Amino acid sequence: MDKRRLGSNGPEVSRLGLGAMGMSDLYGPADDAESIATIRAALDAGITLIDTGDFYGSGHNELLIRDVVKERNREDVVISVKFGSRRSPDGGFQPAPPDTDPVAVKDRLAFTLRRLGTDYVDIYRPTRLNPDVPVEDTVGAIAELVQAGYVRHVGLSEVGASTLRRAAAAHPISDLQIEYSLLSRGIEASILPTARELGIGITAYGVLSRGLLSGHWTPDRELAGNDFRGQVPRFQGENLRANLALVDALGQVAQSIDATVAQVAIAWVASRGPDLVPLVGARRRDRLAESVAAADLVLNEHHLAAIEAAVPAGSAAGNRYPSQHMAKLDSER
Repeated sequence: MDKRRLGSNGPEVSRLGLGAMGMSDLYGPADDAESIATIRAALDAGITLIDTGDFYGSGHNELLIRDVVKERNREDVVISVKFGSRRSPDGGFQPAPPDTDPVAVKDRLAFTLRRLGTDYVDIYRPTRLNPDVPVEDTVGAIAELVQAGYVRHVGLSEVGASTLRRAAAAHPISDLQIEYSLLSRGIEASILPTARELGIGITAYGVLSRGLLSGHWTPDRELAGNDFRGQVPRFQGENLRANLALVDALGQVAQSIDATVAQVAIAWVASRGPDLVPLVGARRRDRLAESVAAADLVLNEHHLAAIEAAVPAGSAAGNRYPSQHMAKLDSER
């Protein structure tokens, strides 16, 4: 698989990355054996970037990754870890602000290193910011871990342009992880131009809009009780019907170029620039194989125009998160 560099100072990674969250959390039941087989298949297919979070399944996700990475040359795998969200024993999320003060940064990394079975993390980033902790303090603590050899690169997640500037002034930032898809294009206004000005790469999550752009979603699909999409406005009532109409239009474009809807959606994100790396959230090997094929899909100007006509910017119905979550996103301010 072709490689891309994350920003001007980040690591070289595969054109596509694997987002492992759904193997442990938030999207309903998953099978551990299939998850591990999918991670193995991703590495075998040339994917070198695996994204996780220490709070995904309260550490379960890191343990899945450990089972695969221990079989490989550690230097061949780029592991990106988010930290900060606080969990409860019942599996829920605590309403407390993210755990991002300097002492917590080092404490949480200690547990991550043990769970992953490694002595360093390639990219370490707060999943969200704590409004009471300056971003410079959080970045500074990660920078100390870089100096000590426990972290190789500093990343950020879901921050706005002004915060990105402040963070980059404190320490070089390899990449910003943020939602970006045909249905979520808010970063194009100021965040993406600022990242490019600062030499910061983008790892795009939600490229299939949590399954809406997969081509496999149906209006009558029943969600498990722990599937957070049941709270996301885009999956509700009229919003869902309107969004699936957009997917149908995208499906006609995909059919015309002998590709699936998911492949076109992933390839579109990859086409936005060599500084963007889409994260695919496949939980099964068949879905992974479909996504990996998008790395070879070349979209020409005619294809891109047809995609734009099918899913125009701003056409998505409903927000990408529930309102209470949107209000806490630095990237939405």
